Amino acid sequence: MPFQISIQPSGHTFIAYGCRNGACGACKGKIISGQVDLGLASDGALSEEDKAAGLALFCCAKPLSDIVIESHELSSADDFPVKKLPCRVHKLERLALDVMVLHLKLPVNERLQFLAGQYIEILLKDGKRRAFSLANAPEDDELLQLHIRLVPGGQFTEHVFGAMKERDILRFEGPRGSFFLREGSANPIILLAGGTGFAPIKSIVEHAIHAKIERPMTLYWGARDRAGLYLAELPLRWMVEHPQFKCVPVLSDAAAGDAWTGRVGLVHQAVLDDYADLSGHQVYACGAPAMIDAARHDFISRGLPAEEFFADAFTFAGDAG
Repeated sequence: MPFQISIQPSGHTFIAYGCRNGACGACKGKIISGQVDLGLASDGALSEEDKAAGLALFCCAKPLSDIVIESHELSSADDFPVKKLPCRVHKLERLALDVMVLHLKLPVNERLQFLAGQYIEILLKDGKRRAFSLANAPEDDELLQLHIRLVPGGQFTEHVFGAMKERDILRFEGPRGSFFLREGSANPIILLAGGTGFAPIKSIVEHAIHAKIERPMTLYWGARDRAGLYLAELPLRWMVEHPQFKCVPVLSDAAAGDAWTGRVGLVHQAVLDDYADLSGHQVYACGAPAMIDAARHDFISRGLPAEEFFADAFTFAGDAG
């Protein structure tokens, strides 16, 4: 049977779940009351002195009763340490002619803590950096997932599509960014994604589902043609499994072979067509700067409070890819 976990000093409660393998020690905290099986925590992450002091690794400790734990709860991007870490290319998955999904594996004793919606920076050998949003939810971090769009002439993206191989080693720094789900609000959520701007939106949605957040969420995902909706089946599955979630795909330039019967035009205009009043909503938008700027201006003119518009603008310019 699942047991209830209570956290002090906040008083928050949740039902127990597991995540990783007890190797990094990032989730170490104190058991104030109740009984746990410490699980397979490594000696390096949880010493005998730690155990004697009542500490446990929350990723692998198994409750044997209702328990109370003491733990600092993360509430902003500043709560996470920014790390420089190596990673290995675990898998390259081409989902469209110009979209590649990178699955990256961290060393066994490392873990990246981040908020849903944040990004990392790939560190290139010449000292340059390339920023990509994390597409996996924080709770599903065995592999980090990046959605890479091919930028013609782009140094890094052309390497990804033309020369990168599984087991290649990369280095990155992160997490970074103030684009993440604000969980303290009860307002319905509008998610606006252009192209691979779907990546951080995917992280946000999957985190909200995992955390059992019941706020209504509506995703407007815009692309030029049907191929640009490179994971189209995923939001459809979310709709079937989670009634609080809806998806509205929008194509701006559907090809004749697309046989498209859905919404057309600018993706942010589709939101305006559906909402005469946005005053009671939160918006999370990710995509090209022009889309972000237009959405911000037009949504605020429809009553959205400026402080409820959260955005991450993707830029692709020449060698920046």
